[in-house]
Amino acid sequence: MDLRSELLKSIWYGFTALDLEKSGKVSKSQLKVLSHNLCTVLAIPHDPVALEEHFRDDDDGPVSSQGYMPYLNKYILDKVVDGSFEKEHVDELCWTLTAKKNYQPDRTSFSILPEKDAFRLWCLFNFLSEDKYPLVMVADEVEYLLKKTCAAMSIEFNCVDLEDLFSQDTVQHSGITVWVFLELMNSGKITRGVDKASISMAIEEVYREIVGDVLKEGYLWKKGQLRRNWKERWFTLRPSHLCYYTGEDRKDCQGNIALDGNCCVEVLPDRDGKRCMFCLKTISKTYEMSASDTKQRQEWTTAIQTAIRLHVEGKKSLHKDLKLKRREQREQREKRRQGKEEELQRLRALQEERERKLAELELLKEAQKQAQALLEQDEERRRQQHEQLQRALEVQLKEAEEARVSMQAEMALKEEEAERQRKRILELEEMQKRLEEALQQEIKARLDEEGFRYAQAGLLAEEEEKMKALMALQEEQEEYIQETQREKQELKQEMEAKSCALEEAQRQLEEVRANRHRVDQDVVAAQRKLRQASTNVKHWNVQMNRLMRPIGPGEQHPEWLQQIPGNTSDISV
Repeated sequence: MDLRSELLKSIWYGFTALDLEKSGKVSKSQLKVLSHNLCTVLAIPHDPVALEEHFRDDDDGPVSSQGYMPYLNKYILDKVVDGSFEKEHVDELCWTLTAKKNYQPDRTSFSILPEKDAFRLWCLFNFLSEDKYPLVMVADEVEYLLKKTCAAMSIEFNCVDLEDLFSQDTVQHSGITVWVFLELMNSGKITRGVDKASISMAIEEVYREIVGDVLKEGYLWKKGQLRRNWKERWFTLRPSHLCYYTGEDRKDCQGNIALDGNCCVEVLPDRDGKRCMFCLKTISKTYEMSASDTKQRQEWTTAIQTAIRLHVEGKKSLHKDLKLKRREQREQREKRRQGKEEELQRLRALQEERERKLAELELLKEAQKQAQALLEQDEERRRQQHEQLQRALEVQLKEAEEARVSMQAEMALKEEEAERQRKRILELEEMQKRLEEALQQEIKARLDEEGFRYAQAGLLAEEEEKMKALMALQEEQEEYIQETQREKQELKQEMEAKSCALEEAQRQLEEVRANRHRVDQDVVAAQRKLRQASTNVKHWNVQMNRLMRPIGPGEQHPEWLQQIPGNTSDISV
């Protein structure tokens, strides 16, 4: 985070404080005052005419933050020189503006923070807040700041009281504002049982460490460069230099040691009555110092090495670097969380797809069972039809046999019976055709059924390929294929049986045709005998001719003719 971004955060609070109606716009007169004060604390010359010229085309009303930003960047921030001003003065100006409007604590409460501590917490909040507006601080940074503050007060951080705050979705996703944070600190939940002096000292320590880039400070014994005597000094370590003062009020600076890549720190053995000694070596001098105990010496040597490393890496602030690392860690955690959620969603989708396919497979199995039941019903129906046709054929064949016997017994009606037999033969031939067509239809139905089975087996095989990763159905498919082969063999055997039955029917038909031929021969022989006896039966011919004419109403055949076997109506026809 560069200097411009830090300044913009503070100025944003000052701009929003002037927006009393919360419309996002501020009058130009107020912006003039704000711009003048900013130029004063930033130690840059103020041009009062520039604001009027910049907003010459916008005289209708107040100016929004987007409209003020070009002027702020061009005429103020672009002229800022790092090191020529105290950033704390800018923060104090913006805090004064925004606190009047937004910071209104309960002054009667015992746990209320002093104005100076609230200002420092506001600066800490701005430093640790996200680089987006409106400014908020995420839950991880809130916890980090509270832990640092509790550690400075030498108390243990207890987050039980903050679970309600941290558990809110708005806090977890967007963060909290500085006013919510100050309200939390004023509630006394964090500083319960700690006096105000300790709280102020802890806040100042954290403020100097994070905002002031103080890596470490405290008392050390330092050996003089000329007199070589030991004096106790207050040391303040920053990434670029190590300063030492006569007291911890830091009013009388006794020296400033510049740190760079050529510096190093070494631990020294105890001597001259001093213990826990170490030295800081620069290109020109070596500074010998003594800590109060081994722990302090270790902390100082580590802190100095950290400052040298930051200077070598070109980093001006340790906590800016730590903040970026924490932000990267949060982003990585968020990416991992999103990755886990995506993986869970993918697994859920796969599970749903698997369940859907299992349901489809169950439906296919159910459909297969229903098709099998329908097939068995069709098979039973066709078998019954075949039996009925066979019984009808047997009945017809029996009737043909009875007709043949009747023709032999009744020579007078042989010709008529022969005609009847011919009709019956035609019916039998037509019945044979119908049987052949029925057989062809049954064969076609069987072939269609076999094609349906093959199509169904192909569909099941395709589903098996798709579901191979989820369940092993190969064994069931093989059993199903074997069952299909057995059914095919049974169908083939049944077709062979029906072919044999058809051949038997054809053989019977040939026998009927042979009987018909014999009957025709008998008829021819009878006709020959009739011609030979024609001279003897002229009277009979006359009677027969008379009888062959149509019988009128009220007429009857002679009594002797009615005694002849057979129907007289058949004779007349």
